[in-house]
Amino acid sequence: MADVTVELLDGVQTITLTRPDKKNALTNDMYGALADALEAAEAQPEIRATVFQGDGDMFTAGNDLGDFAKQSSGAGPAVRHVARFLKNLANATTPLVAAVQGKAVGVGTTLLLHCDLVVLADDAELVTPFVNLALVPEAASTWLIPQRIGYARAYEMFALGEPVSAQRALDLGLANRVVPLPDLRAQANRLARQLASKPAGSLTAMKRLMRDAAFISAQMDREGEVFQQRLKSAEAREAFAAFAEKRKPDFSKLSA
Repeated sequence: MADVTVELLDGVQTITLTRPDKKNALTNDMYGALADALEAAEAQPEIRATVFQGDGDMFTAGNDLGDFAKQSSGAGPAVRHVARFLKNLANATTPLVAAVQGKAVGVGTTLLLHCDLVVLADDAELVTPFVNLALVPEAASTWLIPQRIGYARAYEMFALGEPVSAQRALDLGLANRVVPLPDLRAQANRLARQLASKPAGSLTAMKRLMRDAAFISAQMDREGEVFQQRLKSAEAREAFAAFAEKRKPDFSKLSA
């Protein structure tokens, strides 16, 4: 699979982002591989837990901005796998664990809202720069984060786009634990193995009771519609041009 490896050992499926030279920025092909792995977890009973992790010094830089720029100009791929990946997150019943080091940007943060256990390295930072890119949040995060941390904190997190430290994320309830970086993967794997040893039917039934998958999926649809509109906006074109030209964007003369 392109820039994604998937391994299964003792009931634990480990999905690793392997594009460290590009800070694990997610391409359409990578979203396809991630979606396939989540579908496999639902279809294959031998997969009893899934771990997300990323190689290098960053979990993921989020969506590849080159792909965003292409979509903004109408030149994106005919099939966009990100929607399938997000819907698979919404409907996942197999336990999901995340091991996060360095920055988790954009979808790198919002996917954590769908993980059942989130382990952060002590150097981790959660960043949601959607508004800075003239876009809107996705993955049902416009509902999930306010539910988790309250409207005021969620608004600040989205509107300002400032990094949230690992300890702050733990305090806010966005993570289960913070561990030293050298221990990150071992801790996440240990938790996944614990989950894999539990009665799978009971875990599935509990998760379905705790999460309204239909509502979450519908919220993703609402966000996705607005997201696509924003991608084609003059503000988004300015944001992507500024990023490519390594300058600060100027939205002052643009209409919404």
